[in-house]
Amino acid sequence: MTSTAPRILIVDDSAFMRFMLQKILTDAGFDVVGEGTDGSEGAELYQTLRPDVVTMDITMPILSGLEGLNRILRIDPEARVIMISAMGQKSTVLKALQSGALGFIVKPFDKVKVIDTVRDVLAFSHKSTESPERPDPAPPSREDA
Repeated sequence: MTSTAPRILIVDDSAFMRFMLQKILTDAGFDVVGEGTDGSEGAELYQTLRPDVVTMDITMPILSGLEGLNRILRIDPEARVIMISAMGQKSTVLKALQSGALGFIVKPFDKVKVIDTVRDVLAFSHKSTESPERPDPAPPSREDA
Protein backbone atom coordinates (compact mmCIF):
# COMPACT_ATOMS: atom_id res chain seq x y z
CA MET A 1 0.00 0.00 0.00
CA THR A 2 1.37 3.40 -0.98
CA SER A 3 1.31 6.24 1.54
CA THR A 4 -0.54 9.41 0.56
CA ALA A 5 1.22 11.46 3.24
CA PRO A 6 3.35 14.34 1.95
CA ARG A 7 6.92 13.16 1.30
CA ILE A 8 9.73 15.07 3.03
CA LEU A 9 13.50 15.03 2.47
CA ILE A 10 15.60 16.28 5.41
CA VAL A 11 19.09 17.66 4.71
CA ASP A 12 21.23 18.59 7.73
CA ASP A 13 24.78 17.68 8.71
CA SER A 14 23.71 17.11 12.34
CA ALA A 15 22.32 13.64 13.01
CA PHE A 16 20.58 15.01 16.11
CA MET A 17 18.81 17.76 14.11
CA ARG A 18 17.75 15.25 11.46
CA PHE A 19 16.36 13.02 14.21
CA MET A 20 14.47 15.93 15.82
CA LEU A 21 12.94 17.02 12.51
CA GLN A 22 12.07 13.47 11.55
CA LYS A 23 10.27 12.94 14.87
CA ILE A 24 8.29 16.19 14.58
CA LEU A 25 7.33 15.49 10.97
CA THR A 26 6.44 11.81 11.31
CA ASP A 27 4.43 12.47 14.47
CA ALA A 28 2.46 15.04 12.42
CA GLY A 29 1.71 12.47 9.72
CA PHE A 30 4.37 13.34 7.13
CA ASP A 31 6.47 10.67 5.40
CA VAL A 32 10.21 11.32 5.73
CA VAL A 33 11.54 9.58 2.61
CA GLY A 34 15.23 10.43 2.93
CA GLU A 35 17.98 12.19 4.82
CA GLY A 36 21.09 13.92 3.50
CA THR A 37 24.11 15.37 5.25
CA ASP A 38 25.14 18.20 2.87
CA GLY A 39 23.81 20.19 -0.07
CA SER A 40 25.34 17.88 -2.67
CA GLU A 41 23.79 14.77 -1.16
CA GLY A 42 20.51 16.65 -0.76
CA ALA A 43 20.42 17.50 -4.48
CA GLU A 44 21.25 13.90 -5.42
CA LEU A 45 18.51 12.58 -3.14
CA TYR A 46 16.06 15.13 -4.54
CA GLN A 47 16.80 13.91 -8.06
CA THR A 48 16.11 10.32 -7.03
CA LEU A 49 13.25 10.70 -4.53
CA ARG A 50 11.36 13.77 -5.84
CA PRO A 51 9.90 14.63 -2.42
CA ASP A 52 7.06 17.10 -1.93
CA VAL A 53 9.18 19.28 0.39
CA VAL A 54 12.86 19.54 1.31
CA THR A 55 14.12 20.93 4.59
CA MET A 56 17.69 22.18 4.06
CA ASP A 57 20.09 23.40 6.72
CA ILE A 58 21.92 26.53 5.61
CA THR A 59 25.33 25.87 7.16
CA MET A 60 26.83 22.50 6.23
CA PRO A 61 30.29 21.23 5.26
CA ILE A 62 31.17 20.12 1.71
CA LEU A 63 28.28 22.01 0.04
CA SER A 64 26.21 24.65 1.84
CA GLY A 65 22.45 24.71 1.99
CA LEU A 66 22.37 27.72 -0.34
CA GLU A 67 24.33 25.83 -2.98
CA GLY A 68 22.17 22.77 -2.38
CA LEU A 69 19.07 24.93 -2.87
CA ASN A 70 20.46 26.23 -6.16
CA ARG A 71 21.23 22.70 -7.38
CA ILE A 72 17.75 21.46 -6.48
CA LEU A 73 16.12 24.41 -8.26
CA ARG A 74 18.20 23.64 -11.37
CA ILE A 75 16.84 20.07 -11.24
CA ASP A 76 13.29 21.26 -10.58
CA PRO A 77 12.44 24.98 -10.63
CA GLU A 78 9.17 24.13 -8.87
CA ALA A 79 10.82 22.38 -5.91
CA ARG A 80 9.53 23.35 -2.49
CA VAL A 81 12.49 23.99 -0.19
CA ILE A 82 12.42 25.21 3.41
CA MET A 83 15.71 26.51 4.79
CA ILE A 84 16.78 25.71 8.35
CA SER A 85 18.83 28.36 10.12
CA ALA A 86 20.37 29.00 13.47
CA MET A 87 19.68 32.27 15.17
CA GLY A 88 21.91 35.02 13.87
CA GLN A 89 21.72 34.11 10.17
CA LYS A 90 19.23 36.78 9.07
CA SER A 91 21.10 37.88 5.93
CA THR A 92 21.65 34.29 4.82
CA VAL A 93 17.96 33.44 5.35
CA LEU A 94 16.93 36.45 3.28
CA LYS A 95 19.37 35.42 0.53
CA ALA A 96 17.89 31.90 0.53
CA LEU A 97 14.35 33.27 0.23
CA GLN A 98 15.44 35.53 -2.64
CA SER A 99 17.07 32.50 -4.30
CA GLY A 100 13.85 30.50 -4.30
CA ALA A 101 13.35 28.92 -0.87
CA LEU A 102 9.68 29.05 0.10
CA GLY A 103 10.15 29.27 3.85
CA PHE A 104 12.50 28.99 6.76
CA ILE A 105 12.59 27.41 10.20
CA VAL A 106 14.84 28.70 12.98
CA LYS A 107 16.74 26.41 15.36
CA PRO A 108 16.00 25.43 18.05
CA PHE A 109 12.86 23.91 16.57
CA ASP A 110 9.39 24.91 17.68
CA LYS A 111 7.18 21.91 16.83
CA VAL A 112 4.13 24.01 15.88
CA LYS A 113 6.17 26.38 13.67
CA VAL A 114 7.83 23.46 11.88
CA ILE A 115 4.49 21.82 11.10
CA ASP A 116 2.83 25.11 10.11
CA THR A 117 5.72 26.05 7.81
CA VAL A 118 5.67 22.66 6.05
CA ARG A 119 1.89 22.85 5.60
CA ASP A 120 2.13 26.43 4.23
CA VAL A 121 4.80 25.40 1.73
CA LEU A 122 2.81 22.32 0.70
CA ALA A 123 -0.18 24.56 -0.02
CA PHE A 124 1.90 26.65 -2.44
CA SER A 125 1.74 25.68 -6.11
CA HIS A 126 4.00 27.16 -8.75
CA LYS A 127 1.45 26.42 -11.47
CA SER A 128 -2.06 27.00 -10.17
CA THR A 129 -3.42 30.52 -10.00
CA GLU A 130 -6.12 29.26 -7.66
CA SER A 131 -3.62 28.07 -5.06
CA PRO A 132 -2.55 30.14 -2.09
CA GLU A 133 -0.08 32.94 -2.74
CA ARG A 134 3.62 32.22 -2.36
CA PRO A 135 4.26 31.86 1.37
CA ASP A 136 5.43 35.18 2.75
CA PRO A 137 7.55 34.23 5.74
CA ALA A 138 8.08 36.95 8.28
CA PRO A 139 11.64 38.15 8.41
CA PRO A 140 13.68 36.69 11.25
CA SER A 141 13.04 38.44 14.53
CA ARG A 142 15.55 40.80 16.08
CA GLU A 143 16.89 37.97 18.21
CA ASP A 144 17.93 36.26 14.96
CA ALA A 145 19.85 39.28 13.65
